[in-house]
Amino acid sequence: MNEHTHEGASKHASIQTYLVIAAILTVVTFLEVATYFMPFFREPTSVGSPLLVPVLSVMAIFKFWLVVGYYMHLSYDKPFYRRVFVSPLLLAIAMVVVVMVFTAMRTVRTFW
Repeated sequence: MNEHTHEGASKHASIQTYLVIAAILTVVTFLEVATYFMPFFREPTSVGSPLLVPVLSVMAIFKFWLVVGYYMHLSYDKPFYRRVFVSPLLLAIAMVVVVMVFTAMRTVRTFW
């Protein structure tokens, strides 16, 4: 047995898969930057202004899923390890949503 091979080595993705994932991550990163600079999302009077954070959050979560799933090989590991990384992400998302809701409620209350 070669020192660089191990059991389950056939389960891992090919080099082409990693290159495709890298290309997808590059495109999503470009879209994130482009989204931030779009006037639709940046102008306070625009309908898209409140959508900036949720749109960027969805793209960030998608990138997290790709990186953790493929580059950290969690797609091929036991489900326990997937839970170790996904649980804190869900907790962070919940905390951000709560802070956003309370901030929005406080902002609305000051205008009344």
